[in-house]
Amino acid sequence: MTREHTPKLILIIPCYNEAAVLPVTAPLFLGKLRQLTADGKIADTSRLLFVDDGSRDGTWDLIKGFAAEDPHVAGIRQSRNRGHQNAVLAGLMEAKDHCDITISLDCDGQDDVGAMDEMIDAWAGGAEIVYGVRNDRETDSFFKRFTAARFYKLMNRMGVESVYNHADYRLVSARVLQAFADFREVNIYLRGMFPLVGFPSTCVYYRRQERLAGRSHYPLSKMAGLAADGITSLSIRPIRIITALGFFVSLVSLIGILWILITHFTGHSVPGWASTTAIICFATGIQMLSLGIIGEYVGKIYLESKHRPRYIISERTGERGAEEAPAETADGKDE
Repeated sequence: MTREHTPKLILIIPCYNEAAVLPVTAPLFLGKLRQLTADGKIADTSRLLFVDDGSRDGTWDLIKGFAAEDPHVAGIRQSRNRGHQNAVLAGLMEAKDHCDITISLDCDGQDDVGAMDEMIDAWAGGAEIVYGVRNDRETDSFFKRFTAARFYKLMNRMGVESVYNHADYRLVSARVLQAFADFREVNIYLRGMFPLVGFPSTCVYYRRQERLAGRSHYPLSKMAGLAADGITSLSIRPIRIITALGFFVSLVSLIGILWILITHFTGHSVPGWASTTAIICFATGIQMLSLGIIGEYVGKIYLESKHRPRYIISERTGERGAEEAPAETADGKDE
């Protein structure tokens, strides 16, 4: 399938305390939008949509200033900080009824905007989702490269389908977003959820740059939290691992009981606290670990049962389409 019409694009750019970098990257994004328009790849009605994730610095004031200066810029602001994934989701859901395609990317300038040309070409060729994938990690420290590699391998081993070295730089068509709107989870992991939607997809490879200004707001602790959310939200494999481990421990315990009985009746039993203590500690540790994993799932169920809104937009500025877009209500539906 080849598309011949010129699509309307909305760039989704989540921001959290990015007052230091936005004056540098906002003109970069706007310039790319104009270049794509001039090349005839996107319609002139295409827009930038900044999503302020409850920033505490001057990020929202900057976004309002950009929107006032250029009609191609719009902004929405969450009522409080809800996390990167929820900010991206808010932008996507706000844009889905007002465009043909969206591209989400971070506001720090590390994602190569030059890859957008190839993404749009892939969409024109029939792809509904185009994943931006890093072709190397030369700009990262050894520790960052090591932990990132372990992150993706862990996710795949735990049964979460994801694209290796893909973060949240992706093109998604409005058709996919309409289907994705039916996913009502409160605990979201977009990198693993979009592959579940289906539709034709492909990858575009790019070189990730150094951050242009400011500092990263995604430390190792947040990466670990993202991995935990992704695994427990999209996979039950940890529960199955617990089941297998419980079976193994039960088998070992049965063997131990048989050994104790044999040594007792043959008169070779020797009292010893070391073996008893080791068995108790091992069994207790397994039980506590198992309860912790099960508790994580129970907690997720508890949060999902409340049907709380995944995002709440407190302010909008920019294009009329964004201003008229409905806010998500507490039952997860649009009002």
